Amino acid sequence: MANITRFKPINDLPWIDPFSDFDNLFKGFMVRPLFQGANGAPQMKLEVSEDDKAFTVKAEIPGVKKEDIHISVDGNLVSISAEVKKETEQKQGKKLVHSERYYGQVSRSFTLDSEVEQGAAQAKYADGVLEAVLPKRKGTAATQIAVS
Repeated sequence: MANITRFKPINDLPWIDPFSDFDNLFKGFMVRPLFQGANGAPQMKLEVSEDDKAFTVKAEIPGVKKEDIHISVDGNLVSISAEVKKETEQKQGKKLVHSERYYGQVSRSFTLDSEVEQGAAQAKYADGVLEAVLPKRKGTAATQIAVS
């Protein structure tokens, strides 16, 4: 009588690492939600445009007070951060049924093609959109270097 064995073609291939565990490759794949929607951690979406004199940065940061937004510029490195506070409560009569709180910070950093004139930079925040105008510093144009 013959013994019945389970054939696993991936594990029997000699060129595949025998210590890798293909059985657990997708373990927990559908455990986490793929779309968190409005309850997930907020993200900052950016739009950066450029003209001859300045960069214009628009950042979507809804539900944040303008006092909680911080912009720092160091040469051509721009960092935007905001303190996010979100609280929701659902009550039925005097009984609290559901409560969620989110306290955290969102931030984005990026580099620009040229340095920014820090003294002339301006920013305003309205309707959940931060708009920063960052003038280019004069005299910092890129130069070509010949390779010998």
